Amino acid sequence: MNWQIYIKGFKTYLKLERSLSVNSIEAYEHDIVKLCHFLELKNINDTPEEITLATLREFLRWITELGMMPTSQARIISGIKTFYKYLLMEDLIKKNPAELLEAPKTARKLPDVLHVDEIDKMLSVIDLSKPEGLRNKAIIETMFSCGLRVTETVNLKISDISFDEFFVRVIGKGNKERLVPIGRVAIKAINFYTENIRNHIEPKTGSSDILFLNNRGTKLSRVMIFLLIKKFAMEAGIKKKISPHTLRHSFATSLVEAGADLRAVQQMLGHESITTTEIYTHIDREYLRDVITQFHPRA
Repeated sequence: MNWQIYIKGFKTYLKLERSLSVNSIEAYEHDIVKLCHFLELKNINDTPEEITLATLREFLRWITELGMMPTSQARIISGIKTFYKYLLMEDLIKKNPAELLEAPKTARKLPDVLHVDEIDKMLSVIDLSKPEGLRNKAIIETMFSCGLRVTETVNLKISDISFDEFFVRVIGKGNKERLVPIGRVAIKAINFYTENIRNHIEPKTGSSDILFLNNRGTKLSRVMIFLLIKKFAMEAGIKKKISPHTLRHSFATSLVEAGADLRAVQQMLGHESITTTEIYTHIDREYLRDVITQFHPRA
C-alpha cells in the first residue's frame, strides 16, 4: 500500500471522526506530504509501516537545516505523530515509529495586543461613507467584542446572534459550539451595517444567513479579513505586528487584566486546555511590571 492511500484514509478519519475543518485537514496533509518529499529526495523507498525512528529523526534534521522555525517544526512533528497514531489505531502498522520522536522546544512568545485606544484609531481610519466601511467597522467590533477567530468571523450567521440577550453562538475548531457574550457597541455596529448595507445586497445561494458579505453576495475570505486589518493598522500608524488573531489576543488580555476568571476566558475563547489560555496570565504579569515601572517611586 502506498503513501497516497494511507493519506486518503487519514483525511477521511480527520473529517469524519475528528470533525476537523478543511483548513486543519489540509495542514495535516501538508505535514505528511513534506515527509514524503524528504523520502523522495533521499531515495528512501520505505512505506509508512517500514519507516523507522532514525529516518524520522533525519527528517527532523533536514527541516531544521532548511531554516524552519522551531514552532513550524513542532507543528509538523505533531502532524506526523497524529498520522501514525491513526495508522496504529486502524491496525495498519504494528509499531509506532513516531512515538519517541521529540519536537524542538519552543518558547511561548507573548503575542502583540492592541489597547482600546489603538483599536479606536483603527476604526477612525475606516471610510464610513463607503458601503464596505460600515461592514468593516462591524467586523472589527465583533472580533474584539467576542474574541473570534478569523474563520469563525467569516462563517458567522445572523441566526447565531441573540440580539436581545447579547450572546453569539460560535462554531469553533472541530465543530465545537460555544456561547460568547457580545457587547452593545458591537451589536450597534452590526445593526447599523445590516439595516443600511446588508439588506440591500442580494445573497448568493448558501449565503443568505451569512452576516458579513462582499459586494457579490458571498461570504468574505479569511485572506480578505487579514488584508483589511493590516491595512487599517498601517493607516492608523500602529507599528505592532498585526493580524486578525491580534484582536482575539486583545480580547483575552483585556479580560485577564481586568481580573476575569481564567476558566471563563477559556470557555469564551473555545480553548480545549486551560494551559493554552494561561499565556494571558503571562501577559498580565508583563502589564503589572509595566505599571510598577511607570508609577512606583522606587521602580
